[in-house]
Amino acid sequence: MNLAQLYPLTFTPVLKDYIWGGRSLEKLGRVLPPAGVVAESWEIAGHEDGTTTVANGPLAGLPLTAVHAQLGEALIGRRSAWAQARGKFPLLVKLLDASRPLSVQVHPDDDYALANEGNELGKTEMWVVLDARPGAEIILGVRPGTTPAAFRAALQAGQLEPYLHRLPVQTGDHVCVPAGSLHAIMGGLLIAEIQQNSNTTYRVYDWNRLGSDGRPRPLHVDRALDVINFAQTAPTLHPPQPLAAPAGVQRWELCRNRYFVTERVVLAEGAAYQGNLDGETLEIWGLLSGRVAINQVSLNAVQFALLPAALGPFTLTAATPATLLRTFVAPLTP
Repeated sequence: MNLAQLYPLTFTPVLKDYIWGGRSLEKLGRVLPPAGVVAESWEIAGHEDGTTTVANGPLAGLPLTAVHAQLGEALIGRRSAWAQARGKFPLLVKLLDASRPLSVQVHPDDDYALANEGNELGKTEMWVVLDARPGAEIILGVRPGTTPAAFRAALQAGQLEPYLHRLPVQTGDHVCVPAGSLHAIMGGLLIAEIQQNSNTTYRVYDWNRLGSDGRPRPLHVDRALDVINFAQTAPTLHPPQPLAAPAGVQRWELCRNRYFVTERVVLAEGAAYQGNLDGETLEIWGLLSGRVAINQVSLNAVQFALLPAALGPFTLTAATPATLLRTFVAPLTP
């Protein structure tokens, strides 16, 4: 494709039917199978476990992996050299319906994943709570005084709860989850997740329940204990950090790590956000409420669009009051 013809890409999601899912993704406009539960909708994904296909424009019908192979750095940007070197799209965006609690789990960092999981990278992620039942909570980190030995003994006894740090959450909250964080999304939550493009999860504890086959789901205790950050004791949620913005636009930084930065952007009706992608980084925009257009591509809630790194100037215009997530690859550090 001629780079002058680049445009914002939308995608057909890939649905996943893990046991903790439900039917609530229908509330976000996802078309679900007539029966059964759906746990995740992979919105923008280029992974061997799930690849979304382009839904609009000249590239419609192509998997994201094929678009990446065709466009390379023009799609993902110079800041993603760490992913490009391994043929990886850098990020993965999901919607999660946690009708029941997920397992207690941890993700490794890049070094551990590359040493133990082939060409897979680690996983740093973040969550935005789109809907929460009253009393909803997450698990993040461990309680003070937790040691690896005590943690292992509690796992062997099937009584890990006393070591888990719980946090109440509500609609609109965000949670930054670095690699090494012990965590679990509990029941009654609809979440948007932005993460490294990895599917490496070490399941530590699954509430002594059975999987869909009537057997306990596999655990990965030894590898989990290798990577859990036991110094992450009783963490708290951090407030959004205000950013400068033009009239009619409000911006807050939610999470920043070595892989990506995610902001919340709120536009008044008729307001416009101007950007220019010069090849440094792609941008992923997720519309949580309202209606917007990015150049000539219209979005309705809840929908995500991928803006190629070499797109050039773009204008995001709000047809109604709108709330969005903006994600881009973090600047390279020395």
